[in-house]
Amino acid sequence: MKIAVVGATGMVGEVMLKVLAERNFPVTELIPVASERSVGKEIEFNGKKYKVVGLETAVSMKPEIALFSAGGDTSKEWAPKFAEAGTTVIDNSSAWRMDATKKLVVPEINANVLTKEDKIIANPNCSTIQMVMALAPLHKKYTIKRVIVSTYQSITGTGVKAVQQLENEYTGTQGEMAYPYPIHRNAIPQCDVFEDNGYTKEEMKLVRETKKIMGDDSIRVTATAIRIPVVGGHSEAVNIEFANDFDVNQVRAILHDTPGVTVQDNTDTKTYPMPIYAEGKDDVFVGRIRRDESQPNTLNMWIVADNLRKGAATNTVQIAEYLVANGLV
Repeated sequence: MKIAVVGATGMVGEVMLKVLAERNFPVTELIPVASERSVGKEIEFNGKKYKVVGLETAVSMKPEIALFSAGGDTSKEWAPKFAEAGTTVIDNSSAWRMDATKKLVVPEINANVLTKEDKIIANPNCSTIQMVMALAPLHKKYTIKRVIVSTYQSITGTGVKAVQQLENEYTGTQGEMAYPYPIHRNAIPQCDVFEDNGYTKEEMKLVRETKKIMGDDSIRVTATAIRIPVVGGHSEAVNIEFANDFDVNQVRAILHDTPGVTVQDNTDTKTYPMPIYAEGKDDVFVGRIRRDESQPNTLNMWIVADNLRKGAATNTVQIAEYLVANGLV
């Protein structure tokens, strides 16, 4: 199968290539695509060298699937061109997520909505993916009314420039700033730009995307997103109010039986999820599962995942795997 990776030299693009190789995706020909300044560079994939090509060339090569991680503007302009050429695009930017004509997919939750006609498929935001992985099975059982989430997000969500800023600050080197403030020894209560309502785009993605993926507009979500000086993954403190009461041990059992979720929850042994252990792994880790004693039918938990893997690259590749397995490409 001919596969294009658009944004192949970027942070998520590199992880996409890694995940495709690790999962033995049936790639017969790889088309690494990047901006003009990277065209002609060589990248290695599964022991073979491939030359990076530009977008125009990639469209003309008619790949079966194109995995996009090159920013919203590129996706808006080029995803339709690939789709017109018969390619199925799985897009990792925010460009198509809330488009009513496009599916927003976490394979374990709602891959069944996909059809052959879906030529542009949206990959959700990283912080949304890990949250809904834990919410979806609990919603089925107890019906979620309201979610309050506070995120503690890795700098890798911002990109290479942010990683470089943190490295520079560690070593006391002057350099380009990805953030308006130092990130080393700091927490910045702003992920992405502010909207008119005083919330950031990242916070509103958690609100809007959760409803769309779960197929339920009645779920109320409010979010605060924080950037912290961590490289390994995103963490979230999540408070969930259900319509029905629950048993905490049953909650653990449900999450334990959910594919793609690992429960790490033992206060006796101080076992709980942390980004330092989630880094490089595909699962979503859930712990600190406990009843909220301040109001009925309400649960607290802590969710951690590698934002470049399940939060981005792995989820994208899993969508591609679903398309192949179900004859949709």
